Amino acid sequence: MKVAALQMVSGVALQPNLEVARQLLQQAARAGAELAVLPEYFCAMGRRDEDKLALRERLGDGPVQRFLADAARELGLWIVGGTLPLAGDDPRRVYNSSLAFSPAGECVARYDKIHLFRFDNGREQFDEARTIQAGQGSVRFALPARDGRLWHVGLSVCYDLRFPELYREHARAGADLLLVPSAFTYTTGRAHWELLLRARAVENLAYVLAPAQGGQHENGRRTWGHSMCIDPWGQVLARQAEGSGVVLGELDAAHLRQLRSQLPALEHRVL
Repeated sequence: MKVAALQMVSGVALQPNLEVARQLLQQAARAGAELAVLPEYFCAMGRRDEDKLALRERLGDGPVQRFLADAARELGLWIVGGTLPLAGDDPRRVYNSSLAFSPAGECVARYDKIHLFRFDNGREQFDEARTIQAGQGSVRFALPARDGRLWHVGLSVCYDLRFPELYREHARAGADLLLVPSAFTYTTGRAHWELLLRARAVENLAYVLAPAQGGQHENGRRTWGHSMCIDPWGQVLARQAEGSGVVLGELDAAHLRQLRSQLPALEHRVL
């Protein structure tokens, strides 16, 4: 199955971001991808953390959800909308949510980011908990490919990558593809992004698809980029360093079965 990680450099306004996302989704569909995944905050990266509150939507309705559903249906794609702000019970916060849509335009899964990023090195300060409400628990969905193979997909977002127990839970539940839409900072991405992605692939003997924000943003923030597709042996199959683009990868079910047969580490778990 061909998959696509869509890299963006999202600005502060919703509509221009959706237009770029649409172009990338069309490019992925033309290339034969069956699944296309957008990065975290693909719909907007505001000037202030609080800007996302104005864009929040109720689950089931809103311009971003309509955009994702319409694109999935019109392009015949499975689409995971990296993240968008969904309303919760706290008026001061939103959920940072990843939604999966089938080619019929149906929302088949919702994952609310459970680990909230905080970082302060004296020059850069981030604290997602100020405007984001943490989700609860892991989420997976089943994706029937055109060749009849059923892929089990585990959802995660950005900072989740530092918590291997989430991905182990996905592996226990049978996930063979792990999605990591992200907006890693340049500082932390340069240090740890590829290292962590490849580790999650190797330790769970699973494919990893990681679409990222990558470049200098309108709000002054710089993100690391390096969207990539990684195989279960930790090999990087494709990547893009910076700028908007489509990173294509091929998932090989026979290769996955062979690796898990040769090295049955998932069966050797003790804890």
